[in-house]
Amino acid sequence: MHHNNPFMAPQQKKEEEIMEEEEMEEPVSPTAMYLKSSKLSLTVLAVLESETPIDDSRCITLIRDLFLPINPRFSSIMVEENKRVKKWKRVSVNLQDHVKAPEFPAGMTPEYYGECFTEYLSNIAAEPFPENRPLWEIHIVKYPTKDAAGSIIFKLHHSLGDGYSLMGALLSCLKRFDDPNLPLTLPSRKSAAKGHGGASFLHRARRLFLGLVYTPLDFVVGVMKSSFLIDDTSPIHSGEAQNKPIVTVTTTLSIDEFKKITSKLNVTINDVLTGVVILGTRLYMQQVDQESKKSTTTALVLINTRALQGYKSIDEMIKPKSKMPWGNRFAFLHVPIPKVTSSELQNPLCFVIKARKMIKRQRSSGAVYLTGQLLNLIRKLGGPDDAAKYIHGTLQNTSLAISNLIGPVEKMALDNKPVKGLYFVVSGHPQSVSVTVMSYIGSLRLAITVEKGFVDQEKFKACIEYAFKAVFNAALQL
Repeated sequence: MHHNNPFMAPQQKKEEEIMEEEEMEEPVSPTAMYLKSSKLSLTVLAVLESETPIDDSRCITLIRDLFLPINPRFSSIMVEENKRVKKWKRVSVNLQDHVKAPEFPAGMTPEYYGECFTEYLSNIAAEPFPENRPLWEIHIVKYPTKDAAGSIIFKLHHSLGDGYSLMGALLSCLKRFDDPNLPLTLPSRKSAAKGHGGASFLHRARRLFLGLVYTPLDFVVGVMKSSFLIDDTSPIHSGEAQNKPIVTVTTTLSIDEFKKITSKLNVTINDVLTGVVILGTRLYMQQVDQESKKSTTTALVLINTRALQGYKSIDEMIKPKSKMPWGNRFAFLHVPIPKVTSSELQNPLCFVIKARKMIKRQRSSGAVYLTGQLLNLIRKLGGPDDAAKYIHGTLQNTSLAISNLIGPVEKMALDNKPVKGLYFVVSGHPQSVSVTVMSYIGSLRLAITVEKGFVDQEKFKACIEYAFKAVFNAALQL
């Protein structure tokens, strides 16, 4: 397998190279500095699956006209002014350097190409970005797999933005397949848990009281877990995942089935998703090692700290004082993975209820805000690398990361070609397992990324699928 650049036909220089005028350098945000430092460097890989074979003849034109103008950061490199300050510096962008297409043996089966794709994704996830070029690449894989006729991988450094920003950027390049003139729409974010008007004052007062009680507790526990409270070594926590090869498998679950569970339990899809992943994780651990049922294991649930009501246009995101700003606006919630008893295995719904209580409680507390202030203090006293080291500890000391993004409810098209599927992966973190989730049309696509050779990805996926069926069947019996 090797890279081939399919776009070397003679073109005018202006089509090969985008020259940007020198502009005032933009400061790099503190969080972006944390995510690209000597202590931590995270990359987001978004995989867009095509229903039809990919025609790459218009690729350079599309990137130049649609992708590059999205944000100046796509035409910038990160430069260090001093140990505490970095800036985004605009540079010329040679698109040929950023677009890659692998070559696999010809005439093979979709199953074979699926294995090639999995290996290719693992390989590019491990490759660092060159320091002298903007922090993105687009990989065009034109070979059919059982999931798609071809795939496009958008490899973006996390310092460019979080999942919300980067997904907003990706969606701005896409149109509705049924009618390109209509906007893509997103599923409702309304909570399934409805309150009663008469109890709203008491409910708010209770939340305020609990927030005051739990804020110091959650904050102190978070600091301890980021510093010296380390999860036990277990089948999902080697403690040595940093810089190890990763491998990703995906599975698809029905949103309609999730909604049946949420209506029965009066919870949100996110509550069900977290409960299912936690139950599936514990089942996997016990299948591999019965003794691991006693181990202390923690999941990090990533939340968006914007008051999220849906993706804003890119123009809206980059406006000063935007309510939905571009950038990295996320936080971690520590969710202990319960130790499983045989009675709890008979009642899988308890995992959903426990997950809901933990997430709801931590969202009500001010620990997320205090942690942000602590990171600012660490940065001011010791510099961005020290703050990045703290975040690295938060990740390394826990066993599992869970994050999710919402996607459109309509089929999308890229250059009038239908998009069959969409998922994303985060690489560079020191955990042995992460589960990233993306909704699209009527499905939730789970990407399970594991430390290669340490976690059995197929067995882990089977445990997640079993956990979902168990929760679904139990909910229908209520």
